[in-house]
Amino acid sequence: MCEIFFVILQHITQLKQTQKIMENTCTCRLSTIATTIVVAALLWFFMFSPWTKELSNFWITMTGAGLCLTALALILQRDSLRTIAKDFDWRQIVLGLALAAVLWGVFWVGDKLSSMMFGFARGQVDNIYGMKVGLPSWLIAILLLLIIGPAEEIFWRGFVQRQLSERWGANCGFIVATLIYTLIHIWSFNFMLVMAALVCGVIWGGLYRLKPNWLPALIISHAIWDACVFVVFPI
Repeated sequence: MCEIFFVILQHITQLKQTQKIMENTCTCRLSTIATTIVVAALLWFFMFSPWTKELSNFWITMTGAGLCLTALALILQRDSLRTIAKDFDWRQIVLGLALAAVLWGVFWVGDKLSSMMFGFARGQVDNIYGMKVGLPSWLIAILLLLIIGPAEEIFWRGFVQRQLSERWGANCGFIVATLIYTLIHIWSFNFMLVMAALVCGVIWGGLYRLKPNWLPALIISHAIWDACVFVVFPI
C-alpha cells in the first residue's frame, strides 16, 4: 500500500512540475498554433492572390494583418513582451542595424545574380515594387518600420518558431517555421518573392534558432530592412 501511495504521489508531483513548466514557457496546444498559422495563411492569400489582391489596398491590409497576428501572439504567449523587454539593450540596436545592412547587401548581390541566371527575375522584382501604390512612400516606410516589420518577427519567430521549437526541438521548429513562412507567399505566384521569403526566413529563423535572446535585434533588422529595401534604398 505504501508503495502504491508513493507511486501515485510521484505521478502527482510530475504532473505539477509539467504544469508549472507549461505555465512558465507559455506553451500552446498544437491545434492553437495551427489555427494561428491558418489565419496567417488566409491573410496572405487575401493580400497576394491574383483573385483577391485588388479588393483592398495592400499596405492597409498588411498593416491590419500585422496587428492581428501580433495580438494573437501576445494573447496566446503572455510573456512575449516581457521577454523582448528583458533582452533589449543598446547592443540589440547595433546588431539589428548591422543585420539589416548585411541582409540588404545579400539581396543586392542576389538581385544581380538572379538577373543573370533567370530572364524573368527582373520583371518579377519589378512586380513586387509595383505593390508600392495607393499610399505615399513616407507612410509606407512608417508602417513597415513601426508595425509590419516588427509584427512579422513577433509572430513568425517569437511565437510560431518558439512554440514549435518547444514542442519538437530547436532544429525541427526552425525548419518547419521557415517552410511555412516561405510557402504562405506562394499565392503571389512570384518565384522571386517566394525565394526572398525563403532567404529571409532562413537568416532570421536561423539566428533565432542559435540566439533566441536576439529577438529584439531581429525585430529591428526586419523593420529597418523592410523600409530600406521597399522605400529608402530599393534594389
